[in-house]
Amino acid sequence: MTLLDLKPGQRARMTGWSTETPPSRLLEMGLLPGSDVELVRFAPLGDPIDIKIRGFHLSIRKSEAGLVDVETI
Repeated sequence: MTLLDLKPGQRARMTGWSTETPPSRLLEMGLLPGSDVELVRFAPLGDPIDIKIRGFHLSIRKSEAGLVDVETI
């Protein structure tokens, strides 16, 4: 399951990456395995998506969200 599979308001814990080389931009934003993340909303046209992680609101692209493996909590 990836971050894109969540519905707005749903929370999950990041388990890893769907790619061998994680995007450095996401690592710098704090998206690390073990982090709790909440999908806040999709933008009106579907891209980007707003997430909440470690008390911060972030916007990431759908293509990036598809690389983030999660499990619901």
